[in-house]
Amino acid sequence: MATILITGSNGLIGSEMVRHFHDLGWKVHGVDNNMRADFFGTQGDTRWNQQRLLEQCPRFQHEELDIRDRPAVSAVVRRLRPDAVIHAAAQPSHDLAARRPFDDFDVNASGTLNLLEAMRQGCPEAPLVHLSTNKVYGDRPNRIALRELETRWDFDDPAYAEGITEDFPIDQSKHSLFGASKVAGDIMVQEYGRYFDMPTCCLRGGCLTGPAHSGVELHGFLSYLVKVNVTGGHYTVFGYKAKQVRDNIHAFDVARFAELFINGPRTAEVYNIGGGRANACSILEAFARVEALTGRPMQWTYRDQPREGDHICYISNLARMKQHFPAWDITRSLDDIFQEIVEAWTRRLDTARPVA
Repeated sequence: MATILITGSNGLIGSEMVRHFHDLGWKVHGVDNNMRADFFGTQGDTRWNQQRLLEQCPRFQHEELDIRDRPAVSAVVRRLRPDAVIHAAAQPSHDLAARRPFDDFDVNASGTLNLLEAMRQGCPEAPLVHLSTNKVYGDRPNRIALRELETRWDFDDPAYAEGITEDFPIDQSKHSLFGASKVAGDIMVQEYGRYFDMPTCCLRGGCLTGPAHSGVELHGFLSYLVKVNVTGGHYTVFGYKAKQVRDNIHAFDVARFAELFINGPRTAEVYNIGGGRANACSILEAFARVEALTGRPMQWTYRDQPREGDHICYISNLARMKQHFPAWDITRSLDDIFQEIVEAWTRRLDTARPVA
């Protein structure tokens, strides 16, 4: 039976990967230490997801491990010698990175290097799927000519009609410290692929989302937005007239791509992975969608101060992924994504309410 090692297994992408490969018949080992709770407090806690995986996936084994612990990472890779690795562990917030720069870099850059070197020593033939981010492009996408529409910004340059491609520059831009640490990890994954001829790919994600997300204000756009609406909370919009655009991809479609890459690995590849134009929406449009589903008006205020390094409009061009892996495409529409997240938050909140 093939074995896969998945870091960040309690999180949105990691847990989706666990379920997906478990359903395919793999033996799955998940690495996590719930550091999201340390980063974001009790609202970011992911133990609920870990417990659910242990209950529902009999071939899943949890490894309580900090990705920053180099000897421990090396030991688990030597012990398991996995047939494939998915690296989804990360510190994901712009704002938190500025407050805790060493933690951010140690997780995103050094943690990735720890895993790469452990794999080089223990299982260099195993395909590695690394969850990078579109923030490696910094704020350069904001230099693309834009046009302002009633509810969103959009590209006003025909070269970007289908979104941003993998050859888009990453230099001479403001990344945020989070973006910079993810650049370091991204480049190291590519370099281990090229220099040591290891089968690796970086997935530069747009808005990765789904019902298993523990969304918080600092990370998890759609999940947090839906949670605020369902709970009757208050949402703060930061800049760009609430018309900033993200392309949203369900975690399941990310897992499907990881499966295809592992089955047909390539060396040192980079892919922009997101929902593409069909799954793109602005904050204003997201408000309207969630209100239509829940019947609750969105309570929000506006601060005319964008987050550092934030994108005004970002849409992933998916052509390279589809060219290399023609069996892959988006299967979950934007309507599907909203419906699933609303239902998931409603269930979680109902479960948390005390019985009268």
